[in-house]
Amino acid sequence: MRKSGLAFVAIAAMAAVPAAAQDAYLVGVTGAITGPAAGSYAPVVEALRLYIDRVNAAGGANGKPIRLIIQDDSAEPSKAAANAKKLLTQDNVQLLINASLSSTYAPMVAEITRARVPLLFTGGVCPKDVYPKANDMQFCTTAYAANYDSRATLSFVKDTAKEPVRLGLAAMAIPISRGEIDFAEELSKTMGMTPVDKEIIPPPTPDYTPFATKLKDANPNWVYSWAPWVTQVRTLEGLRKLDWKGNYIAWAHIESELELARLKDANLYVVGANSLFQDNLPVHQEILAAAKAANVSYPPTQMTEGWIGGMAVEAAMKATPWPPTPAKVHAAMQGLKIDTKGLRGGPIEWTADNHFRTKQYYRVYKWDTAKNATVLVKDWFAYDVTQ
Repeated sequence: MRKSGLAFVAIAAMAAVPAAAQDAYLVGVTGAITGPAAGSYAPVVEALRLYIDRVNAAGGANGKPIRLIIQDDSAEPSKAAANAKKLLTQDNVQLLINASLSSTYAPMVAEITRARVPLLFTGGVCPKDVYPKANDMQFCTTAYAANYDSRATLSFVKDTAKEPVRLGLAAMAIPISRGEIDFAEELSKTMGMTPVDKEIIPPPTPDYTPFATKLKDANPNWVYSWAPWVTQVRTLEGLRKLDWKGNYIAWAHIESELELARLKDANLYVVGANSLFQDNLPVHQEILAAAKAANVSYPPTQMTEGWIGGMAVEAAMKATPWPPTPAKVHAAMQGLKIDTKGLRGGPIEWTADNHFRTKQYYRVYKWDTAKNATVLVKDWFAYDVTQ
């Protein structure tokens, strides 16, 4: 049901573009709607679509609709490259969005560099190219980001640990995940920790037991994983099956809120930049109501990243004078300040040389067995984004 619903959206959007393209802001999206990574990325695309539908129902941007043209890449680089080329050369989009694995980034960046069309990462990890001094054409709204996440995570581990930290590390064998865990390994040494093992796990792995066994045998008391949720959670489950009782800390991907409740693991921590729906803010209630009204096929708790991406698209198009061009959209995005309404610890603010945000805020959650609920362990703490 999930696949067919989004496939229909993509077909309908593509069919609608030629007749009305001249009277709309055009935004191309390529995302992992199907395939092994779909659980992390398809809800992002669905939420983005839902948000833009609401914008259009309220009059659009500057009185013009925003038309999404959605393509599925199944997290395959060759498909992402083909999608990007079509969206740029046939559909003539003014903004391109990636919601897929980091392995799709390089071919897409090559295409937008040639076409001089801005690329927004929404749902896919923020690459270092968006940090100061940012690549001119790349922007990012996604919560998680290279280097800053490991600084926040290991700082929390250092402050929380009651004994010297023997650190195990786990990544997916994709460029940014592996690079971040390599960074964390070196950073941990400067913080008085001892990295004892690092496992780089292929994406299609059917059995995590061999990797979990190597980690357990190294005798860590903390394991840190920064990877797509499937790698994070299956590594943890593999360790628990081997009766490893240490502390595990992972990135709070969109699946994490429901997964904390499913696993009920008192020694699992998730660190993230999004507030969870248990906080019950007005914006959470807004998303829940919109998801219910649209009868979406994904849990509303997985829609934050796409919702924030929609906020960014709306803000960018409203700041782009009519008629739109890629150059006008690019100029508008240089100085955007996006009010996330509590979904983040503060606004997403872009400048001419910082296309990530000026401050990155973090929170830490875990499962509390006594309360039978997810609890906030550490409230918002921030890093100035300077490099």
